[in-house]
Amino acid sequence: MDTSMIPHDATILVAGARGMVGSAIVRRLQAGGYTHVLAPVRAELDLQDQAAVHAYLADRRPDYVFIAAAKVGGIQANNIYRAEFLYQNLSIQNNLIHGAHLAGVQRLMFLGSSCIYPKLAPQPIKEDHLLTGLLEPTNEPYAIAKIAGIKMCEAYNAQYGRQYTSAMPTNLYGPNDNYDLANSHVLPALIRKAHEAKLRGDVEYMVWGTGTPLREFLYVDDLADACVFLMERGFDGPLINVGAGTDVSIATLAETVMRVVGFGGRIVYDRSKPDGTPRKLMDSGRLNAMGWQPRVGLEEGIARSYEDFLAKTRH
Repeated sequence: MDTSMIPHDATILVAGARGMVGSAIVRRLQAGGYTHVLAPVRAELDLQDQAAVHAYLADRRPDYVFIAAAKVGGIQANNIYRAEFLYQNLSIQNNLIHGAHLAGVQRLMFLGSSCIYPKLAPQPIKEDHLLTGLLEPTNEPYAIAKIAGIKMCEAYNAQYGRQYTSAMPTNLYGPNDNYDLANSHVLPALIRKAHEAKLRGDVEYMVWGTGTPLREFLYVDDLADACVFLMERGFDGPLINVGAGTDVSIATLAETVMRVVGFGGRIVYDRSKPDGTPRKLMDSGRLNAMGWQPRVGLEEGIARSYEDFLAKTRH
């Protein structure tokens, strides 16, 4: 398919442009020469305000929309704030998808999450494993919201002939990540814990669980590149996986983080904490067959993330 499907003067809306994913998409669009990128901040547009979202879309009339806005968090936050994760994510995506339709937006990309798939899905996880089994209980509300977004895009395509697609990224990390230990994901939490252990001169480094679970990690700028790649070329939806193609054990991940941070203590595993799913690897074969591959390796990505963490903690 023609790789110049999007005119460089097209109006492109990135919802959630201040977050890790949205800011990466904005960077990628700007680097690609797109000159009219809308990136409203919360003070300018509250995405949970239906009337405000619909009015914004009707006024600005974007040609393309990326939905990277969501309430996100790690296992603990997902499990505690179950109502907020369901309600806020449904509100945001409903307002944007329906509002885009009302504004005549023909092409939209909705960003989901690998947690949409069953907890015990076959590995690696293919797109057609969606809705074939029970979800992971701790993040079920978030997953249900994301599944609703996928199905909403499908419904508008079927009923109105839209081209609303969904991309399902694996575990993400990179600039603008959340390093709050109370509600962050595993990799930024490990970076912060290793850094603080180094500053204190600790000899031990506590890691939850046994260290044996296998997880896949994708640098967020690679995800952004994949999103723009897909929007530029188009793809036969409704959803497509975006992953790194390889996974690592939590033990190997922790060792890599320690090496990058420069902390030489020993790992102690807190086996009273849960391991979660033994393995979670996405099958990104469909995307790879289109000609896309990730570029940033795990150690390089962690080093970039650590630089970002240091820059943020200096202020």
